[in-house]
Amino acid sequence: MLAIHPQYITDNTGKKISAVLPMKEFKTLLEELEELEDIRLYDESKNDNEPAIAKNKAMAMIEAERKKLGK
Repeated sequence: MLAIHPQYITDNTGKKISAVLPMKEFKTLLEELEELEDIRLYDESKNDNEPAIAKNKAMAMIEAERKKLGK
């Protein structure tokens, strides 16, 4: 379990309105979220019953799309 140590910003009534995290904890949290998103996408792709695309063909498709978008 990821340990985080937030500090809270409150309004005049004491209601928590924001949280501040140490940068290291924030970056770790972002990495964990990215990993969870990767897992979700993997699970989604396994359930879509689409045929697999060869890696070299997929990379060519990605590069073609990047060129089309000017990236």
